[in-house]
Amino acid sequence: MTAPLPDTPPVGAPSAAGRPATAPLSPDQTEVPLPPRHVARPYDPPLFPAQPLHFDTPDGARIEAYRYAPAADAAVTLNAAVPPRYPVLMLHGNGEEHGIFGALITAVVACGREVVAVDSRAQGRSTRGTAPLAYELMTEDAVRVLDAAGVARAHVLGFSDGAIEGLLMARDYPERVASLTAVGANLSPDGLPGNDEFEEVSRAYAAWAAYLQSAQPEQATESARSGQPTRATQPTPSGHSAQPGTAAATYEDGTPAPTREQAAWTAELLHLMVVEPHIDPHSLVRIACPACIMSGALDEIPQTETARIAAAIPGAHKVIVSGAEHTLPKVAPEAVLRELLVTIAAAE
Repeated sequence: MTAPLPDTPPVGAPSAAGRPATAPLSPDQTEVPLPPRHVARPYDPPLFPAQPLHFDTPDGARIEAYRYAPAADAAVTLNAAVPPRYPVLMLHGNGEEHGIFGALITAVVACGREVVAVDSRAQGRSTRGTAPLAYELMTEDAVRVLDAAGVARAHVLGFSDGAIEGLLMARDYPERVASLTAVGANLSPDGLPGNDEFEEVSRAYAAWAAYLQSAQPEQATESARSGQPTRATQPTPSGHSAQPGTAAATYEDGTPAPTREQAAWTAELLHLMVVEPHIDPHSLVRIACPACIMSGALDEIPQTETARIAAAIPGAHKVIVSGAEHTLPKVAPEAVLRELLVTIAAAE
């Protein structure tokens, strides 16, 4: 579940991506369509209890993470590749939260191994802060999560944006990464087709945020302050747009439309995929840990991009999952688990 994001920049203010976070509506614009759903839900939740942990960053973000550990007397229900030495750090994709790893968290903990799963900044229950959004910044957050958890080194499993962060972490913080399993990564915006579509959806979210600001400015401010939905985010029986002073819109399944804060931050996160990352493949030669680079055969990420990443990392193993699309942790968790355990075994 995505929580309200209370530290959204003011509407019309320059965003961290270097463009207005939202554009004001024209005087004659009385309604706008709902933006497309960015991430499909629900996920399968982990079957083990979580121990929450959090910390505040220097720029004011609060990063939330969750520690999952087997009970001391728990029976191991799956064969671990090796006796556990390091925990697994899980980093999710754009606009998601750590719940996309639910089935994998359950399986890894059932192997007797601890998991630390992160809600990346401006996503899930983590707030945004004021620093410009960048994959390098989120990588620093991930390292700080390990510090907060008292973990010196971890096996990193990253998906999509989290896989980009995993590459940066293994390259720039090699002492913290025991192995890397990167699922659905790209090295540059050119490695992710459909940038025009992402930018179009980003603008739709920015327009929705600006619309809500114009329609319910006092309620938007109160929602940002309290972190709780106001009348402007309560579902109505039907509808796909809302006019100033009316009840809020919902999607067809009854899900409330995004709040102003959620919409503004989603716009910024989507735009991030259009302008970043910029990783020199030659720099990945510095990754010395065992690495597996995965994608689905039906992935939006071209297989040539997956091959380019794997070829750049000494000794990396490339895996293409037949018949699977981009969200491998959700649609093919068994395949991800298998490669994760093999990569862990190579490191330990």
